Amino acid sequence: MRSEEKQQFIRFKAGEHQTELNEKILWSLHAVRKLRTDQFRKSVVEDSLKECVLIEDYDLTEGRPLPSCLVLGFVGDVPIHAVLALDETFDRILIVTVYRPSEGRWEYGWKKRKL
Repeated sequence: MRSEEKQQFIRFKAGEHQTELNEKILWSLHAVRKLRTDQFRKSVVEDSLKECVLIEDYDLTEGRPLPSCLVLGFVGDVPIHAVLALDETFDRILIVTVYRPSEGRWEYGWKKRKL
């Protein structure tokens, strides 16, 4: 799956997602813990995925059996990064982790890692 297709898949699944009715977004335990650390609610992170931008695309590896990527979304004006795995077989996405990017590690509008 190409980067553009991944971004489109994520946005579409986020738009279809309805908690308990049409679960298209699943959360890893790690992501839920990070969510609490950064004091976000699931619903606002899920909503941010509807307009997210794919900023890093990851190849399939032994540790990544599903296509995955890093996306940038916003809750209001607060940036959020989420690592997502895309499960086309079961028509859903998995949030692997989520966090607030720091200015010390990111530049160009939170889209590029500082070297």
